Amino acid sequence: MALHTAEFDEPKTLARQAHNLLRHDILSGGLQPGERLRTRELQHRYGLGLSPLRESLQRLSAEGLVVMDEQRGFSVAPVSRAELKDLTLARTALESAMLPMAIAQGDADWEALIVAAFHRLSRTPLPTGPDMKEAARLWETRHRAFHEALVAGCGSPWLMRLHEQMVDQTERYRMIRLQHLSKRKPAARDVQAEHQALMESVLARETPKAMRLMVAHLQETYEATAKWLPQEDA
Repeated sequence: MALHTAEFDEPKTLARQAHNLLRHDILSGGLQPGERLRTRELQHRYGLGLSPLRESLQRLSAEGLVVMDEQRGFSVAPVSRAELKDLTLARTALESAMLPMAIAQGDADWEALIVAAFHRLSRTPLPTGPDMKEAARLWETRHRAFHEALVAGCGSPWLMRLHEQMVDQTERYRMIRLQHLSKRKPAARDVQAEHQALMESVLARETPKAMRLMVAHLQETYEATAKWLPQEDA
């Protein structure tokens, strides 16, 4: 019976594996925006069959990370300054709803989650060049965990799912920005100080101040990234 169950679950497991591998490579920049996703090449890249790869491509298409053209097939979703602006607008609107709910409802466990996430992030050096891929991946993971912790007290699984999808999209843009780090002068912006001020205002339950800091933080991130993006869709 156990063998039968394992055999029954194997296609789902392979599809999940294909989804995780493709999603990781898209978010990390291993697969570039606009790059064609040919199933035969993906088979060779991941050592997986056509069926789980096709299923994962369909799923990623629904998530907005892959686009499908009837003539050209699948490709990584393009990026543009216009889309990043829209994403920033949407994420700001979403977090403007979630953050006050979290501040009003969050308990001591939520507070501890924020403090722990900030501590890990503050101990993680910012990557300083495009060759620091592992450092960038670690920083992005901890940065994401910190921002998720801030809104986690909202108490809404659906809002958290929407937030996760929004962060997936913006993560691609931050990885593109990393590719240009060595081309720019050191930024006057102190991201760690922004995170600390945001954390402190949230823990102090200073909702208006926390909202202002959150909006300013997201806008600063947009402006720092948008300069490296095309004006029109790729």
